[in-house]
Amino acid sequence: MQGLGDAAVNGKRRTPVPKQKSHKGAAKRFKVTGSGKVLRHHAMHSHILTKKTTKRKRNLRKSTLVAGGFASIIKQMIST
Repeated sequence: MQGLGDAAVNGKRRTPVPKQKSHKGAAKRFKVTGSGKVLRHHAMHSHILTKKTTKRKRNLRKSTLVAGGFASIIKQMIST
């Protein structure tokens, strides 16, 4: 049965296994580095910036690493 893939086996129709999809919300917010670490952006940098110091706003622009226990969950969400 060439060309039918997983849908037909020995002439019998069966439903294909659904594809695993990545979590799009997590994929937009996190990035996995080449060494396998997960990067995230800082919060509190979108509005009400006048009361925050220049140094604080500058540090909020930088990316930071996700904590180890949470990183494995995020990798699983965005790995497919």
